[in-house]
Amino acid sequence: MSLVKHNNNSISDITSAGQLAQGKMTLISSQTASGSASIEFTTGIDSTYPIYKFEFINIHAQTNDTAFQFQGSTDGGSNYNTTITSTVFRSQHTESGTTETVGYRTGEDQAQGTGFQTILKGTGNENDESCSGNLFLFNPSSTTFVKHFLANLTTNSHSDFNLNVFTAGYFNTTSNIDAIQFKIDSGNIDSGTIKLYGIGE
Repeated sequence: MSLVKHNNNSISDITSAGQLAQGKMTLISSQTASGSASIEFTTGIDSTYPIYKFEFINIHAQTNDTAFQFQGSTDGGSNYNTTITSTVFRSQHTESGTTETVGYRTGEDQAQGTGFQTILKGTGNENDESCSGNLFLFNPSSTTFVKHFLANLTTNSHSDFNLNVFTAGYFNTTSNIDAIQFKIDSGNIDSGTIKLYGIGE
């Protein structure tokens, strides 16, 4: 997305939003789970956009106290084992208001790992429990740079906490990331929707 400098340097002189540079967000695909082992996006992730955004809407797990995860593929979804280095931290607060913490999650990061990356751990499976959030993937078709990602999710957890989880990292490859898979580490995705958007100029 290009930046535009307004020579008068005054927001008050801008008469419409059309005068501002804006990153257009285009819906590429939407998938809804129904007892699904995984949700895969094997088309639509290419060189069309410099940034891709996944939105997670009320992802509900069948199994209690599980982890929502993802991995990327460089071969159209035949294999999901791309090398990842990542970092994870979260804040939490109980419904009773008795426990508030912020901390690094050493068991959820990876250091040149090839497993699925956890982006939220501890979601519950009661009827009113789910997780929502988003994940950004930057320039997945670059043949020069590694592929960075950022995720932020929130959930009402299995133990009646609100969790806000931040995950960042990169796929350590200069090959195209052309497919992404999401899954729960134990059991299926009972319900919920994942939307894929492309963000460009």
